[in-house]
Amino acid sequence: MIIEVDGRLIDASTAGRPFEPSLPGIVFLHGSGFDRTVWQMQARYFSHHGFAVLVVDLPGHGRSPGPVGETIQHSAETVENLIGAAGLKRATVIGHSMGSLIGLELGNSNVVDRLVLTGAALRLPVHPELLEAAQAEDQKAFDLITAWGFGKPAHLGGHPGAGVWMTGGGLKLLERSPPGVLGQDLVACNEYDGGPDAAAAVSVPTLVIAGSKDRMTPLKASKELADSIRDARFEVIDGAGHMMMLEAPNETLAILRSFIEA
Repeated sequence: MIIEVDGRLIDASTAGRPFEPSLPGIVFLHGSGFDRTVWQMQARYFSHHGFAVLVVDLPGHGRSPGPVGETIQHSAETVENLIGAAGLKRATVIGHSMGSLIGLELGNSNVVDRLVLTGAALRLPVHPELLEAAQAEDQKAFDLITAWGFGKPAHLGGHPGAGVWMTGGGLKLLERSPPGVLGQDLVACNEYDGGPDAAAAVSVPTLVIAGSKDRMTPLKASKELADSIRDARFEVIDGAGHMMMLEAPNETLAILRSFIEA
């Protein structure tokens, strides 16, 4: 589905069902260097169970043309306008990593009715080695994210879907991102300092999901985020790393369902 937002075209999957904006809306946002395909398993469930689903390729990612959003705030404005342009009055926003920062910025928006933040923290500082490699468009950046982003069990296999190679698939997904995209994403995350103010302003029911073995946004940082949002619910997926929607798709979906379908 192609949506025109402020003169730009944004591509979003409807996860296998025709988009009906009169249904309750859910918007999925991916993290740095990735695209909408990371959410395909969870999004497909909701699209087949009474929700209007948009799984977004943020500008410059996947099938959406650039340029990439220069700041988290700019990307949040784009997503806010996208929700209205798609014909939704309000939507649940589900973000991962960089997408969670974008969602956090929308926590006081009148087009958001619920918020889910995964692999999230008030701040997402980027390791200098990773940031340098990404800005230099060095293969090392993709390798580091793959090594750090997936929990140890995922490096050995064990996905519930037969034949799924999590780390190999994740690496290829990063490698196919357009030149410069990962570097710009990581700069935006590294420079974002609005988390504490945004968390204090969140006015909608919020769920924070963390992986117990996340090395990119440690459990302590995710708990700090949840504690900064009034009445936020905090859930931990034991053994999962930063890419919990890929590593533990069924567990992630079960937690999402318990929050969204309640």
